[in-house]
Amino acid sequence: AEKIGKPNICSRSNDDYGIPRVRNNPIGKSKTLDMDKHAKIKSDLIKLSLRLQQEFGLRKEECMKFSLSYALINANTLQIKGSWAKGGKYRTIPIRNESQRQLIRDIAAVTKGALIEPDKNYKSQMGEYDRETIRVGLNKNHGLRHHYARERYLELTGWKCPADGGPRRRELSPIDYELDTKVREQISQELGHERLKITYAYLGS
Repeated sequence: AEKIGKPNICSRSNDDYGIPRVRNNPIGKSKTLDMDKHAKIKSDLIKLSLRLQQEFGLRKEECMKFSLSYALINANTLQIKGSWAKGGKYRTIPIRNESQRQLIRDIAAVTKGALIEPDKNYKSQMGEYDRETIRVGLNKNHGLRHHYARERYLELTGWKCPADGGPRRRELSPIDYELDTKVREQISQELGHERLKITYAYLGS
């Protein structure tokens, strides 16, 4: 309407047309691995990559480039190399439970190098990952990062995040609001982000 010089022939508000407002930070879906489908994947390295996504909230690229010889600092900490990560951001992630430790042992039993087949480079391994996960119905795995974030939030605060039915930030007491802020900042860093606001997409607001 503006282009033809008649801006007033239609309303400027979505409300006048019954169009819902768009969320700036839509909340993504949390998911855990379906282990029956996971078992059908042919490549052991892809299986390990998927478990890294769930256990440590890693991105897909990070899971393939992950090298245990570099990542394992000590019994309680993993480090993610900047060249593996989005934006080149180095970070550390705590090792907190037996499930994570078992995964590290399982990786060590297979390789201490990258989780890429010897006859493939990163690009071809990514293609194989996509084909295999689609074949068994385990594609769209960003929800594994959401699961990690929500589990960490519950662990660090003692209550569920808003996305899982917990209280919203504005409903918290001043003391709990301060803790919520600190926890969100920590989770954001563990996921490889720097902004608290990005956690709204993982945890709700």
